[in-house]
Amino acid sequence: MQPRYTQAELEAYLEESLPAAHMAAVEAALRDNPQLLQELTAINGRRDAGVHTLGEIWRRHRVSCPTRQDLGSYLLGALAVEQESYIQFHLETIGCRLCQANLADLQAQHQDAPTAATSRRTRYFQSSAGYLQRDPK
Repeated sequence: MQPRYTQAELEAYLEESLPAAHMAAVEAALRDNPQLLQELTAINGRRDAGVHTLGEIWRRHRVSCPTRQDLGSYLLGALAVEQESYIQFHLETIGCRLCQANLADLQAQHQDAPTAATSRRTRYFQSSAGYLQRDPK
C-alpha cells in the first residue's frame, strides 16, 4: 500500500523543507504513484498561477526560522532561555534543514576563527618586518 501524503507535506516537499529521509520517501512514492505525481503537479500549477495559502506564504518566507544572527547568538549561548529553547525546538524537533545548515556553517566559521586570526597576524608581521627600525645602539 502506498503511503498517503497531505497537501502540506507535498508543499513542504516542493519547498525542500522536509527532513532528508522524508524527502527521499516522497521522491520514491512519486516515482511509483502517478496519482501522487498529478497531485504534486496541481499544487505546483496553483503556485505558478499565484494562488497561495497562508501556510504556503509562511513556509516560503520562512517566517518561523530564526535569523542567522540569532543562530550565531544561540551558538555563543547569548540568548534568553525562551529564545534558546525555541531555536533548539526548531532545529531538533522541526528539523529545519536550512537552519541546521546555517548553524553548521556558523560552527565551522567559529572553529576556524582562531587559526585564521593567527595566520593573518603572521602575514601582517612578515609583510611589515622590513619597515621596523633597528635599535640605534
